[in-house]
Amino acid sequence: MRSAELSALIGERLTSARAVRGLSLGALARAAGIGKGSLSEIEAGARNPNLSTLYALAGALDVPMSWLLAERAGAEVSSPGIRTRLLAATQADEVTVEVFALHLDPGPMHRSEAHGAHVTEHLLVTRGRAEVGPLDAAVELGVGESLQWRAGSRHGYRALDDAPAEAVLTMWWRPAENN
Repeated sequence: MRSAELSALIGERLTSARAVRGLSLGALARAAGIGKGSLSEIEAGARNPNLSTLYALAGALDVPMSWLLAERAGAEVSSPGIRTRLLAATQADEVTVEVFALHLDPGPMHRSEAHGAHVTEHLLVTRGRAEVGPLDAAVELGVGESLQWRAGSRHGYRALDDAPAEAVLTMWWRPAENN
């Protein structure tokens, strides 16, 4: 999927979700911790949101990130040093399961804000070595090793050994009101 198409889809989804919830542009921007002008550009499809921004918006709207990506397998989103590609998203009984291919460039830890106690992450390293998990209890993993954690606190991902790392990241998400 081309970047312009994905940006337009994300913008449409954000505008729709904001309208359904009766939120102003400013209210959603404040809840997500981003600028009102940036949100306006994202909703208009004129700006490509990075991974951190998408997670902040998904959290503020209490929706899985795959919903903002229109559940489009192959959709890629990145932030400096980290790139994700949605492989699949399924929903059953109020639970959404998202599967992402994750690529980590060598460098500092990519820090992710809390997604809420209603989100569980499971990461399996498929190439290289990585340090992952809650920032106060991150674990070093090699190929074939995995870690599962509740994403209710800040957590991170970092490639080790000055080499890229790759992983499969599965996220189980349920609406906050169902916990």
